[in-house]
Amino acid sequence: MSAIAQTRCLNHGNREAVARCPECEKFFCRECITEHDGRVICQSCLSDLIATDDAPSSNFVKNLARTIGAAMGFAIAWVFFYLLGRILISIPTEFHDGGMWDR
Repeated sequence: MSAIAQTRCLNHGNREAVARCPECEKFFCRECITEHDGRVICQSCLSDLIATDDAPSSNFVKNLARTIGAAMGFAIAWVFFYLLGRILISIPTEFHDGGMWDR
């Protein structure tokens, strides 16, 4: 018989364990585990992962990267439309009057 079939849940001693958390390597029943990023993990390890993901420094870096990206997008759009305007201004007036095609 497999070791997991004989193992009990860490939180509920009267229930059979169905999974082992890959982070803390403890056994848990169906109610004590959840699926996160394609793997089964216990609630305490999931709380630790979420706490480290939402660190203030990482939020600052994300916000800074978004701000720099938005500024770069604005600058690229400004240069594009500036050059497009310069091209349109350089078109001779005769082109719009139809006189250019009469030659």
